[in-house]
Amino acid sequence: MKDEKNLFGLQDDLIYLNHAAVAPWPRCTAEAVKQFADENSSLGATHYLQWMETERQLRANLAWLINASSLDDISIQKSTSEALSTIAHGLEWQAGQNVVFLKQEFPSNRVVWQSLARYGVEARIIEPGPEQTPETALLAACDENTRLISVSSVQYATGLRMDLESIGRYCRERQILFCVDAIQSLGALAFDVNRIAADFVVADGHKWMLGPEGVALLYTARNIREQLKLHQFGWHMLAAAGDYDSLETTPASSGQRFECGSPNMLGIHALNSSISLIKEIGLEQIEAAILGNTDLLIHLIAEHDQLQLTSSPEQHRRSGIVTFRVTFGDHEQVYRELMQRRVICAPRGGGIRFSPHFYTGEQKLYDAMQIVTEIINK
Repeated sequence: MKDEKNLFGLQDDLIYLNHAAVAPWPRCTAEAVKQFADENSSLGATHYLQWMETERQLRANLAWLINASSLDDISIQKSTSEALSTIAHGLEWQAGQNVVFLKQEFPSNRVVWQSLARYGVEARIIEPGPEQTPETALLAACDENTRLISVSSVQYATGLRMDLESIGRYCRERQILFCVDAIQSLGALAFDVNRIAADFVVADGHKWMLGPEGVALLYTARNIREQLKLHQFGWHMLAAAGDYDSLETTPASSGQRFECGSPNMLGIHALNSSISLIKEIGLEQIEAAILGNTDLLIHLIAEHDQLQLTSSPEQHRRSGIVTFRVTFGDHEQVYRELMQRRVICAPRGGGIRFSPHFYTGEQKLYDAMQIVTEIINK
């Protein structure tokens, strides 16, 4: 596998362990943005038809990333939050219906469902009991009025990997809609929308997909797509997009119906380059490397008598995120000192979150844990 030096321009003294927040761009992505800017400044939109082909390539790459059956299922949105809002406020709701999700969800996957209270929809925020798995707790909270379950494929604070297949199977059997926030999976772990039977998948590109902020995936299953009410309108979402003289206002039958105006071509070029790199390397190899890094971090934390693992140690629950607490001391202070010493990480879940990607060398992880030890023992 290509090493960090070939792929990224990160400074030598930087230990970047924050891909679960905002990832650095690969060299190829930075070059794609530069080329796009140079072309735009010298030629304007002379090659706009080629830009549209890059947009089509991005849809194809996003479809590949989740194993979607058709490019028609893919919409390009600005963010995970926008994609979730498109779903939540596109569905027809009846007073008394409910949406079920975990307390541990990132705010984007909570606030949008709470906003449905105006329609008389209950947002059921579930906290698993000590003897419950999160899946068991979610499903136990459902009843005949449950319209939708929403869950992250990987929980942002602890990296807990969810059993999406069991949830999807339950939803299919009871005709409950299934929405997956896959932002902490896509680009890091294998994902199959057909196997998990999700109706909706959302994810911004700026984390494990190694892309920019401002470009996101929205997947909508064909059988539910046209049931979503539209709240934004413009030329780009029409079936006759490009026929500027037509008075026809029929929306596109594809996911383009949720894209009202001109696309973010700069972001599209960037994210397409990043996912093309992921595709070139291969998700199987990337996942193996990421989980290898996770295994090493968990081992190093377990050997340290002043650290406590917050992430699940179970193999099937592991992802690219490893979170730990300092048993004696202030983890916020440890975090601040780590940042000062160029170990880029995040305070999450009452601890410190490390999230290395596939290209992060083992020595970087040993060095990061050595710095943690030095900070604690000083």
